[in-house]
Amino acid sequence: MKKLVLFLTVALMALPLKVKADEGMWFLMFIERLNHRDMQKMGLQLTAEEIYSINNNSLKDAIVQFDGGCTAEIISNQGLVLTNHHCGYDKIAELSTPQDDILTNGFWAKDKAEERAPKEISVRFFVRMDDVSKRILGVTNPKMTEAEREKAIKEEIAKIEKENNEGGKYTVSVRSFFQGNEYYYFVYQDFEDVRLVGTPPNAIGKYGGDTDNWEWPRHTGDFSLFRVYTDANGNPAPYSPNNIPMKPKHHLPVSMAGVQEGDFSMILGYPGRTNRWMPAQGIAQNVSFAYPAWVEGSKLGMDVMKKYMDQNDEVRLNYASKYASIANYWKNRQGMIDALKEHKTVDKKTKEEKAFDKWANKKENKEVYGNVIKDINAYYAATNEKSRHDNYLSLALIRASDMGALPYSFGNAFLQYITADDATKAQMKPALEEAIKEAYATMYMPLEQEMMAKQLGLYASKSTGYEIAPYVKEIGSKSNNDFTSYINNAFANSIFASEEKALAFLNNPNADLVNNDELFKLSTDLVRQYNTVPDNVKALQNDYQKSYRLLVDGLRKANPDKKYYPDANSTLRLTYGTVRDLPRGNKVNDAKENWYTTLDGTIAKHKAGDEEFENPQRLIDLYNAKDYGPYADKDGSLHVNFLTDHDITGGNSGSPVLNGKGELIGLAFDGNIEAMAGDVIFDPKLQRTINVDIRYVLFVIDKYAGATNLIEEMTIVK
Repeated sequence: MKKLVLFLTVALMALPLKVKADEGMWFLMFIERLNHRDMQKMGLQLTAEEIYSINNNSLKDAIVQFDGGCTAEIISNQGLVLTNHHCGYDKIAELSTPQDDILTNGFWAKDKAEERAPKEISVRFFVRMDDVSKRILGVTNPKMTEAEREKAIKEEIAKIEKENNEGGKYTVSVRSFFQGNEYYYFVYQDFEDVRLVGTPPNAIGKYGGDTDNWEWPRHTGDFSLFRVYTDANGNPAPYSPNNIPMKPKHHLPVSMAGVQEGDFSMILGYPGRTNRWMPAQGIAQNVSFAYPAWVEGSKLGMDVMKKYMDQNDEVRLNYASKYASIANYWKNRQGMIDALKEHKTVDKKTKEEKAFDKWANKKENKEVYGNVIKDINAYYAATNEKSRHDNYLSLALIRASDMGALPYSFGNAFLQYITADDATKAQMKPALEEAIKEAYATMYMPLEQEMMAKQLGLYASKSTGYEIAPYVKEIGSKSNNDFTSYINNAFANSIFASEEKALAFLNNPNADLVNNDELFKLSTDLVRQYNTVPDNVKALQNDYQKSYRLLVDGLRKANPDKKYYPDANSTLRLTYGTVRDLPRGNKVNDAKENWYTTLDGTIAKHKAGDEEFENPQRLIDLYNAKDYGPYADKDGSLHVNFLTDHDITGGNSGSPVLNGKGELIGLAFDGNIEAMAGDVIFDPKLQRTINVDIRYVLFVIDKYAGATNLIEEMTIVK
């Protein structure tokens, strides 16, 4: 009897705590078995086959992964792609110049000949997936070390990928789920000729800027339009003026009916990463060590970039995407810290793990699961200070600075070039010259110089609990961790300090110049430190990886009848729920209900001269005339954004919000600060998705921009 009571206790406390209809990121191949009945009760009118089919056209054929990091959807029979403005932001900035600043002013191609092609961009279509868990786990055994297990799995994955790529026609990816307890393969087709069709001005696409980011109420027209091109036979092809617009298998019809609170809706997209199974001490490490370092280093990086971006339009455009990305995660990570503390998530997870540990140490479970919690906690205890160190270092090396790793990369390439024979040199030189020109094209050295000096100062001063990079320590000890003078001298004399110097080196190469170059020595020191794992941590990593996998396995076995969804990992998922309001608190919304906003609120926020809240005059004029065309709601207002209770995360940006008929009603673009811990815990009361109302998208395209050619190629449902 005691055993039964304990089993039920563990089952009730298993992670995640409770799965509701609006919680979960679900595989499309399991919709029929796990979700379809619930969705029908809520308002879905499609069959499971109409959502996901291998043999027939279905919704999944209109959903693409956009440029590796966002989601987008096909909305016409001519390959027109809709995604977020912030998803296309770096490409829009790339195509902008101070003389033709389409990031600031917007852009609308009047015909296909005017569409603009970025240098590198792609979209990925999902073809099919299948379960290969038995096959992959069949090559492992409990006696293997984690390294041996990983080697065996990689070898089997390589076979599966080769078997399913049809001679290179498809990209095949085998991914692990539930911490390595299940494996699925995914077949994709990639298209690399993708062109910018239209974008609203920054004042609409990024309205509210960093101030409104993650906040509700929101008034942002966060969308942009691209188009996929193929060769004459409909196959993927590199950019060519002879390519033709794609003829997709399926495109989403666009609904003009609007939405009401309580309406069923669903989102298909590519959520990037969640950590719903993360152990308590992993969360504690993030809250107390990793995220505070991330926040501090990000803010420093933003301040340095903003200083130079405000002084020079070319610098502003070249660094716009990097600044936006760092600013987004700066606010996200601080919000995570606050939300996880407020929810007392570490305490709750610790309590759950204690219950699991009791179950794990019962006679019948102890051999497999007995050391799971102990090994997990030992790993985090040993890596807390390292996680702080690594986050300060990564800001100096990768996220905020372009010059952290570049001298190391080019320096080693130069050393290989020097020792190569004449024939190899002749092959290497053009490639190196091209790489140098590309790397330095958008860098502004005064900014990079100050960034390196200040990030190094922060890294050396704050990473006190873990040994910092030895050369950085040596330099900092001589200057009280003020790296300004050292960095200024290093840049003044380095062969890596400009495109011209790097190119000149290739014409007169000298190994001593590389090996004695201060930026090369510094960069090498940073990269080596970043890649160094102490022996004591290596030993703990093996037990940790195994124990984390067993934790998830054990929690699922404790309650085998429960529906579980795997963490997000950039594979196509479906989430569903309803249009739903959010408690107002002390925040003022222009709308009568707190589940939507209107253009009234957009104009009310207007601040002349403010880069975040200045509205374009044409938008103000349309508002004053109440010239909303057919896009106004039945209440007479123009709805801008609305809320749903979908379970999404980063990577879902640009995902289509669909009604029960599979028609496009909105475009997901953000979450809310009240539920910032959503990557770790789902809060059914507060977690929301912020969406652009599709009618506002159409209004901007049609009434604001006059791009009626784009409206005409969509399938509009009234």
